[in-house]
Amino acid sequence: MTGDSGAGRAAGGGARLAGRTALVTGAARGLGRACALALASEGADLVLLDVAGELPGVPYPLGSASQLAHTGRLCREAGSAVLTRQADVRDLAALESAAEAAEERFGRIDVLVNNAGIAAPSGRPAHEITEAEWQLMIDVDLGGAWRAIRAVGGRMVAQGSGSIVNIASTAGLVGYRHFAGYVAAKHGLVGLTKAVALDYAPRKVRVNAVCPGSVRDDEAMEGRMLAEIARSLEVPVAEHEDAFVRDQPMNALVEPGDVADAVLWLASDESRRVTGSVVTVDGGFTAR
Repeated sequence: MTGDSGAGRAAGGGARLAGRTALVTGAARGLGRACALALASEGADLVLLDVAGELPGVPYPLGSASQLAHTGRLCREAGSAVLTRQADVRDLAALESAAEAAEERFGRIDVLVNNAGIAAPSGRPAHEITEAEWQLMIDVDLGGAWRAIRAVGGRMVAQGSGSIVNIASTAGLVGYRHFAGYVAAKHGLVGLTKAVALDYAPRKVRVNAVCPGSVRDDEAMEGRMLAEIARSLEVPVAEHEDAFVRDQPMNALVEPGDVADAVLWLASDESRRVTGSVVTVDGGFTAR
């Protein structure tokens, strides 16, 4: 477990999230880091969580402790106070402990970004996925978001305000060959978003989802997902990425900053009447 803090940004100054605190899961790199930096740029103080190591059953390393610390340093340099902790989203006690530490350090939690997720097991049809692999995918990508909501949502309800943003995927809207577990988990996350939005609406706690398309980020999960799809089709990764680009209506992959901008909008008062919604950032892929 690690912890660090910066001086923080004083309220005011025109920053959209000045004086507020955001908790981001899966913050060590990729979309999580991009979201954390976007929130920091608008004055939010940050609680950054990541499993920070290998996850049994996942055939690639996740964000490391050093990468999580680096995200924290970047956010402090942007003027935010930062608390970092290693936490597995399958561990409710760890998430509740992080929420308690956040309230003790900052007094409240105003924004929750459920970004933590995995893209494996993949590359095989549904009948070849083991029960353990299926359970792992659902437990991380869907169960992890619910646990974070379980740890933070009641606190937001009690304070009468808050914004929860779930990072889903276009896989939460359409099907992908050889990605049954991932598609099922992300469809579930979209459904969870809508249900919790109705639960929390009377207390002014908003719950929305962002569904990214194919993201250009070779170091994070999204880049590995492109690689997994390429392997399942038995084509070179570079060739498959080029095909993906040509297949996008806007002829471009999504950048992490594109997703972070959508998260920032949903976290801010600019979206104060938006809840239960799905914001798709996919260059038009699902519009067809």
